[in-house]
Amino acid sequence: MTAPGSDERGPAGTPIELAAIERCRPAVDAVAARTPVFNSRVLSQRVGASVAMKAENLQRTGSFKVRGVASKLASLGQGASAGIVAASAGNHAQAVAFGAAQAGVACHVFMPRDAPVAKVNATESYGATTELGGDAVDDCLAMAAARAAETGEVLVHPFDDAAVITGQGTLGLELVEQVPDLAMAVVPLGGGGLASGVAVALKALRPDVRIVAVQAAVCAPFAAALGVGRPVTGGAPGSLADGITVKRPGTVTLPIVQALVDDVVTVEEDTIAEAMILLLERAKLVVEGAGAVGVAALLSGAVSPPSRGTTAVVLSGGNVDTNLLAVAIRRHETNEGRRLVLFARISDRPGHLARLLTVIGDAGANVIDVGHLREGYDLHVRETGVQLVVETRGPEHAQRVLAAVHGAAYDVRPVEEPRWSRRAGEAGASS
Repeated sequence: MTAPGSDERGPAGTPIELAAIERCRPAVDAVAARTPVFNSRVLSQRVGASVAMKAENLQRTGSFKVRGVASKLASLGQGASAGIVAASAGNHAQAVAFGAAQAGVACHVFMPRDAPVAKVNATESYGATTELGGDAVDDCLAMAAARAAETGEVLVHPFDDAAVITGQGTLGLELVEQVPDLAMAVVPLGGGGLASGVAVALKALRPDVRIVAVQAAVCAPFAAALGVGRPVTGGAPGSLADGITVKRPGTVTLPIVQALVDDVVTVEEDTIAEAMILLLERAKLVVEGAGAVGVAALLSGAVSPPSRGTTAVVLSGGNVDTNLLAVAIRRHETNEGRRLVLFARISDRPGHLARLLTVIGDAGANVIDVGHLREGYDLHVRETGVQLVVETRGPEHAQRVLAAVHGAAYDVRPVEEPRWSRRAGEAGASS
């Protein structure tokens, strides 16, 4: 691998060159799968351009991270015999644990205290020892570095390491081979390892390809860092896209992203959830929030794909906590008008709740939850509050259900104004 001070440098003078990515490819191919690329009719129709998806959620250990770890361990050779230590929100942890098991060396991983249980369990299933602590990956990195200094174990950084970046760059090689008319690549952006590696490969082989990196809006320090040309700490943890909520860009990755990535955009939590559910419903792919941000960027209009050629979106991982996925599904159903959460004030006399439920049932809706709320509301002494969760067939049906209960003289309202209702109001105001 070319050292940062070498005369041989990659695209735009970056310290990692295409040859290094090509050299590490056999080591990566020995461990990682060549993940498929799926054309997406639904996304293509939504954005008016050809869109394909690189399904790294189907990768071994559930994410692209196994590529970088394979490259790093190959570069270490026998240097990892004392064991390795890492820090991760989950995907890198699993990849490092898997790689250590393959190499027959001990592995210790630091993870945030609120790391998804599924990712913690999966990491331990590969034989690694996990330790939870800190609010974010950055805190865990400090703990991992301290342990490495104390024990002599090798720190395998999740992104700010040249060998890791070259391993991630093999994904870029595959994109060139699998998408002949590639015009744009949309890549998730956390610490920048994936975006950097893919950008080096693509700009060396196909300099005409536009590269867009996507961050979650709640934790997007790259924009500020790119403005001043040095890593800046910013953002906060607590996102559906937990895998990319890195508060500080890497010192190795920042210059590469600055030199080679054409644009950095952000997406909001609701759009990330929408992207996750669209992929689940229409593509039959389970993709975690961090892996779905590229699709979210297309859905929100943050990224405008070119009309010619294919836009490839990298679905970087699929290690989603099932509880989080259930929350995203419920939120999506509510936003799309297929699930109503209603508050009703009714007489606290026998038969009144049964009559309300009959009205809703006669309107063709399904009541899936009923809860009495007798305190904390301005209720008459002979009234009770009831919260209802109702399944409908969509916004128009939801409107008919509401009209039916109002027509029966019941005081019923949504707990909060649903998004589909706001959209209808905005459309009416603009017509």
